[in-house]
Amino acid sequence: MLFSGCLAGLKCGVDATDYGPHPLMERLCALPSVRVVRFCPEDAALGTPRGTPDLSGGDGRAVLDGRARVVMDDGRDVTAPLLTAAHQMVELARREQVCFAVLMDMSALCGTQVVSDGPRLVKERKYQRGLGVAAAALDRAGIPVVAQRDRFTLDALLEVLDPHGPRLIDDVLDHHERDWYRQEFG
Repeated sequence: MLFSGCLAGLKCGVDATDYGPHPLMERLCALPSVRVVRFCPEDAALGTPRGTPDLSGGDGRAVLDGRARVVMDDGRDVTAPLLTAAHQMVELARREQVCFAVLMDMSALCGTQVVSDGPRLVKERKYQRGLGVAAAALDRAGIPVVAQRDRFTLDALLEVLDPHGPRLIDDVLDHHERDWYRQEFG
């Protein structure tokens, strides 16, 4: 199983943390039936710590097709190195025979349902539905992607991988079923 590096303990977030703790991710990674593959395309391309990359002009699919860009919060275009890193993530997934990826949603690279629409470091942050660049590349390669916020899907996965383990007991919804998502996108 492929994980965004920050969800699986790598201190590769923009601020050099792993944004954790991530108890559900820790539980998945600890299962004996799960082979953990970690990768952070932003760290691979830009290093850590770094500024915040965001999508401009479309989602990750549009970036793959050359119709959108990835721009840092300082305005620098980093599309080329981040495309390279997204393809490196796909190659790693293929080499490791990954059949599923759990990624950090709302990331310009790893977002699976929601990404920023323009810079996120503004007073009125805008969002768009869509995949980040690496998530779109994985999806095109036939590797299913899910967000760490997709608790219904992750609970179903846990049921398969750990049928005798505890189930999630709080509101088990996927991200697109939550009130925020519905209010933002209708």
